[in-house]
Amino acid sequence: MKASDLITRFEKFAPTDLAEPKDPVGLQLGSINREIQKVMVTLDVRPEVVAEAVANNVDFIFSHHPMMFRPAQNLDLSVPQNQMYADLIKHDITVYSAHTNLDNVAGGMNDWLSQLINLHHTSGLVFRKIEPDYLLSVQVPSNDIDAVRLALADLGSRDGVSDGSSFQTSGISWFTPMNDEEVALGSVGERTWADEVLLKLRVKKQDLSQAIETMKRVHPSSSPTYNVTELQNGGTTIYMGRIGELSEPVTVAEFAAQCKSIFNVPGLRLVSQHPEKMVRRVAILGGDGGKFYPEAIEKGADVYITGDVYYHTAHDMLAAGLSVIDPGHHIERICKPKLVKLFDRWKIENDWQVDFSESKLNTDPFTFI
Repeated sequence: MKASDLITRFEKFAPTDLAEPKDPVGLQLGSINREIQKVMVTLDVRPEVVAEAVANNVDFIFSHHPMMFRPAQNLDLSVPQNQMYADLIKHDITVYSAHTNLDNVAGGMNDWLSQLINLHHTSGLVFRKIEPDYLLSVQVPSNDIDAVRLALADLGSRDGVSDGSSFQTSGISWFTPMNDEEVALGSVGERTWADEVLLKLRVKKQDLSQAIETMKRVHPSSSPTYNVTELQNGGTTIYMGRIGELSEPVTVAEFAAQCKSIFNVPGLRLVSQHPEKMVRRVAILGGDGGKFYPEAIEKGADVYITGDVYYHTAHDMLAAGLSVIDPGHHIERICKPKLVKLFDRWKIENDWQVDFSESKLNTDPFTFI
């Protein structure tokens, strides 16, 4: 299979337009047309991770954190980061990164973290935008309507993106075939008619291109008449972070200790004026989410879990009466087993001849002493 096969399937799950502005997601290095056989998933792309990939004959690295947060100013190979780029090119390894689009998508990073701490009745924390749904309308000869409808319904029902429901209405289509290729009924140059059905299907934005492709593939005409309309209601609301309920209330201090164990970290930072206070409602945002603490307060969180909290922001959190648990950025390593499990599922569904594996390295730069 080609790298583009995996990328296309992943971006159907977590489109790049779900990423935050200026977040450099997507292809980082290499070619999407490269044939791939071994894919390694990592949280970070670091020189030691690249060495691991080379040692294991990996030809595609899929990372959460983008390899190129900042553009290289030169290609001086005495700079370890530049040497890493050279090693990737030398060994023909393609690198792709999915960052905040994976954070924001339903069923992605923040849902995985919420499930890990066993949150219930979860909802979005920080509103980002609404992705509209679209109405795909296509005219289909009445004899072919079942084939087209069922193909589109099957597409819509995959991965739970919709229930595959549709609407159809019958009518008569008048037309004049202008050449032999257009003649299915009647004769060239003679006005004729046919029984047709107008089929309408609600489609999510990420499924629209595939829906159109599927429709054209199964439609009996080489140039079907169809229309796409952006709908003004419904759609998918995109949030960063999640908020939910614990099964049983515990104190802030007890919950912090639980988080230390659940996230398997050697230490964490607790920001709280009242560690004895009971906790029921918890907000969580993987990575560096300190600036979003007002949203956690607004939505009634007793505790907010996020990483990389700044000194002065912590003072503001204390003043606002919010308890915050900072287990660090590296808890996002949960993406490694989760993505491999997801990719293995797609491998079976699409009969991909490729192996997926997790990087075995710990890329957390911090050591607690």
